[in-house]
Amino acid sequence: MTPADVPLDSFDLSDFEFWKQPREYREGAFKTLRDTPALQFFEEQVFEDSPFPPGPGYYALTRYEDVWAASRNAQLFCSGQGSNIGDLPQEMNEFFGSMINMDDPKHFRLRSIVAKGFTPKEIFRVNEYVQIKAKSIVDHLLERFPDGECDFVAEVAAPLPLQIICEMMGIPVSDEKQIFAWTNVILGAGDQDYGGSMEALMTAALEMFTYAHALGEDRIANPREDMTSAMMNAEVDGERLTAQEFGSFFILLVVAGNETTRNAISHGMRALTNYPDQRRLWFDDFETNTKTAVEEIVRFATPVIHFRRTATTDTVLAGTELKAGAKVVLWYNSANRDERVFENPHDFNILRSLQPPQAGFGAGGPHFCLGANLARREISVMFDEIRKRLPNMQITGEPDYLQSFFINGIKRLPCSWK
Repeated sequence: MTPADVPLDSFDLSDFEFWKQPREYREGAFKTLRDTPALQFFEEQVFEDSPFPPGPGYYALTRYEDVWAASRNAQLFCSGQGSNIGDLPQEMNEFFGSMINMDDPKHFRLRSIVAKGFTPKEIFRVNEYVQIKAKSIVDHLLERFPDGECDFVAEVAAPLPLQIICEMMGIPVSDEKQIFAWTNVILGAGDQDYGGSMEALMTAALEMFTYAHALGEDRIANPREDMTSAMMNAEVDGERLTAQEFGSFFILLVVAGNETTRNAISHGMRALTNYPDQRRLWFDDFETNTKTAVEEIVRFATPVIHFRRTATTDTVLAGTELKAGAKVVLWYNSANRDERVFENPHDFNILRSLQPPQAGFGAGGPHFCLGANLARREISVMFDEIRKRLPNMQITGEPDYLQSFFINGIKRLPCSWK
């Protein structure tokens, strides 16, 4: 892809119409921002049915160096005032975002308790299950689609992370469809296919929270061999998760663990189709090239487009004076296309060096993605299964993109393997 030539005064990152423009135009706009000295300021917009007024605006961090600087200095650029662009009451921030909307010591306490669910024993069990589920997904394809055609998102990319998360948390198979629907609505706000409104988002989140509360209470009374039981019964310095904390973390883990990996796999399959030389390089020497290939898929896809931080004191970043309370938005999609850091950043290159690291898992710091290693495992195992059993799989049409400025999602993606 070659970014379009987009003048600085011709676009607005806050305009919902901007996110409906062709990808070349959007990439061109971010290149313009990266090439413009200092930080650019944007006014805020909100959904029509939002009960909250627009906030005071934000500075866009689009260069790799600036995104990493803000991510790694949580004392100067905090998360506790919200990680989404719009301002919400703090109780709502923590309800929707759990620990990604917290600062230390609250963040450290909650992350320490939750980490008890990510023990080596649990990760080993999940690693085995990833392989089993990837195999069963391909079995399912071969049985249900004898003509060798299907929707890659619905039949391949979505089932794997959804089933893994449900297995980890002890969610019954019969509830997977409902979990999937909730996650689509929560991260699909703004897309009419998924409700497209703040009301739909709030309803889905409350229903999911109620479900999590009941699940957590059950595991306190009847512990099992699952992550919910491990977290609900874990203690750190004599403290346990409250029902509120578990419900909010459940929303974060299930939504993030499902949607982000689904979209990385979808974008990855499309990239392997569009770059057949890179596909051959990886598939001909899979073990050797898997580590760099997976990181390149995450860089190329950047499933989470942005998060926000708030300046805690007056400071200067990229030559721009920021007052205490100023919002900065970390555009990971732009950081991962920064020509100063990545050679030919718009090309897909599975041999790209691991240093400097891509920003797709949150660009370092205390809020680095807790599930990054699980996501890497799911991506590598799914493509290994495709390599071995569906070597001719190709994407056969254009993606139907999610209408979102937060998630780089693909809703539908036709594929064929005959």
